[in-house]
Amino acid sequence: MIAELLVCASLTAVDGDTVRCDGQLMRLLGGGIPFVWGIDTPEIGSHAKCVKERKLALIAKGRLKELLEERGLRIEVKGIDNTQAHRPLVNVYRKDGREVGAMLRAEGFAREWRPHHKNDWCSQDK
Repeated sequence: MIAELLVCASLTAVDGDTVRCDGQLMRLLGGGIPFVWGIDTPEIGSHAKCVKERKLALIAKGRLKELLEERGLRIEVKGIDNTQAHRPLVNVYRKDGREVGAMLRAEGFAREWRPHHKNDWCSQDK
């Protein structure tokens, strides 16, 4: 698939790995390849499995919000997810070429996602 470029009048963080572009929910890939690998962040609110995950989710969302404040972000649609929402799978690049999701992973706010692998945000050793 050839990447489609998007322009958003409004780009906001929904959680650590989901953004809203002019009302449309989009899932961050973190530089990944749709259905092969991407990023995962803790679940927010009632979707969290423990208090620790809920707290980590708010921190990850806050960091993503900071990263989205830069003007001139480039959004590339790489595919569509398999959920009922059919969210676009995107990579978001800053002016310096760094991908926002990859930055979250490098900074410890996100982990690598792979099919059939669940990240445990609640264990004490993580």
